Amino acid sequence: MMKLIINSLYKNKEIFLRELISNASDALDKIRLLSLTNEDALASNEELTIKIKSDKEKNMLHITDTGIGMTKEELVKNLGTIAKSGTSEFLNKMTEMQSEGQSTSELIGQFGVGFYSAFLIADKVIVTSKHNNDTQHIWESDSNQFSVIEDPRGNTLGRGTTITLVLKEEASDYLELETIKNLVRKYSQFINFPIYIWASKTETVEEPIEEDAETAEEPEKEAAEDEAEVEKTVWDWELMNDIKPIWQRPAKEVEEDEYKAFYKTFSKDSEEPLSHIHFTAEGEVTFKSILFVPTSAPRGLFDEYGSKKNDYIKFGTNIKLGVIEDHSNRTRLAKLLRFQTSHSETEVASLEQYVERMKEKQEKIYFMAGTSRKEAESSPFVEKLLKKGYEVIYLTEPVDEYCIQALPEFDGKRFQNVAKEGVKFDESEKAKEKREALEKEFEPLTTWLKDKALKEQIEKAVLSQRLTNSPCALVASQYGWSGNMERIMKAQAYQTGKDISTNYYASQKKTLEINPKHPLIKQMLNRVTNDAEDQTASDLAVVLFETATLRSGYQLADTKAYGDRIERMLRLSMNVPLDEQVEEEPEEEPEEPAEDDSEDKEDIVDEDDDEESVRTFTTRLKF
Repeated sequence: MMKLIINSLYKNKEIFLRELISNASDALDKIRLLSLTNEDALASNEELTIKIKSDKEKNMLHITDTGIGMTKEELVKNLGTIAKSGTSEFLNKMTEMQSEGQSTSELIGQFGVGFYSAFLIADKVIVTSKHNNDTQHIWESDSNQFSVIEDPRGNTLGRGTTITLVLKEEASDYLELETIKNLVRKYSQFINFPIYIWASKTETVEEPIEEDAETAEEPEKEAAEDEAEVEKTVWDWELMNDIKPIWQRPAKEVEEDEYKAFYKTFSKDSEEPLSHIHFTAEGEVTFKSILFVPTSAPRGLFDEYGSKKNDYIKFGTNIKLGVIEDHSNRTRLAKLLRFQTSHSETEVASLEQYVERMKEKQEKIYFMAGTSRKEAESSPFVEKLLKKGYEVIYLTEPVDEYCIQALPEFDGKRFQNVAKEGVKFDESEKAKEKREALEKEFEPLTTWLKDKALKEQIEKAVLSQRLTNSPCALVASQYGWSGNMERIMKAQAYQTGKDISTNYYASQKKTLEINPKHPLIKQMLNRVTNDAEDQTASDLAVVLFETATLRSGYQLADTKAYGDRIERMLRLSMNVPLDEQVEEEPEEEPEEPAEDDSEDKEDIVDEDDDEESVRTFTTRLKF
């Protein structure tokens, strides 16, 4: 049974000390309660404490309490079986049995299952216990079997229990003082009874210097001055839990000085807290707490920021998938997202950081998707944004664009794919008038592109507000696919054998945005204004469209036709006639076969050679 408990209930070895201290506290509670009705209960020892001592030489750890202790019968009954040590249950049972006039001795000193956690780190457990109603006994077990004998040393405890753990070889770390102290602070700092640890400390004392015969004859007052300071190691009991759980008391009963003292002791802060709130929350779960606000931010508060970069690299994609699939936790997961941005070439940024850096009057979070950062930041769609100082998020993983599409907004800011329609800049009245004038000036070109030159390829042609260096760009509608998304969808379709050419999103025509400041666009306007039937202008329009298709991240349906048009434009620019053909290479005449002189060579054979020699020579000629 013990092995089953050890292997099934406990996974964390260090909790053994918490459980044993908890049991010791229960035993102390029980003797304290009994002392309220029985004045002689504390006669043998009025001290109510828990003491911990390590013995490295013997590989032992001792936990001693001055609690109620156990009789021989209770040692056999309680430590060989799983019992319950809850003080509240003890009180209920004791009240019930006292009201019925029954003896309560059988309830006293029972341990809970926490006792068996000792075997997590011990090969052997020895329990020495003294009860007021019995002599001192020793219970010993290796988790397979146990024995109980009367202690031959007699009454060494007075009252209470000592648990001695003979540690396993791999558990020797639990004999170190710092390890024990850390476990007490971690799990048992607010136990109601004082916990002491047998610890060493260095003290400086003054000792007289040894005197020789001559010095001894000097006056006594001078000899008294010949003393030296010497450091000595002193062992004593060190109190570990001097902090009292003041949150358990009503707020009106706690003095201001108690709050300040508690804060300084608990936080190790030399300054007093700026403020505090002592409150009780009641509901399905009730808890009492004190919230302290420090005067200054604790040191190291942000030292670990970004320290788990490798973990994010491993699990970042899973977080993004969580944003897509886990609707209830989408907003919380969004705070964990990290992306590359134009703000830094090396550091990734959170959406929260992006929002904090947004320009005044910027209403949307701008992002650009591509196969790499280089592709995204060299896209024509980000030219104007970067020039104006706007930060752009670069989405470089296939799941990124899906993830952002699943987020309606972040911190009240909606997302804007800069490769789609909807990118607008705040403009003055003067800038607006200038833009409207340009639209009117270039209306012949935009109409010609839409209705004639690119009638089958585009939905419309408009002047662009996002281009600065590129002549044109191909922009998807708000509900269409960007170039990056179309590439991903086609790749998925090829894997599944589906045809996406008839897909609604894939079949949507796109908007051609032209840059009115670009010299090519200005020249095209002149050509179209002078001659709407200009074939060169038509070819140039198609080439510009196909080039914009590639630069915007889309794929061309007919790459051969694109290559032919590029060649045509090169011929025109280099004054090479369009009908001039490639010079053909003249065919070479086939060489005449060499004359077969095998017959002449056969004539060389001596007529006197035997038939075998002739046959051998002829065979060699064939090879």
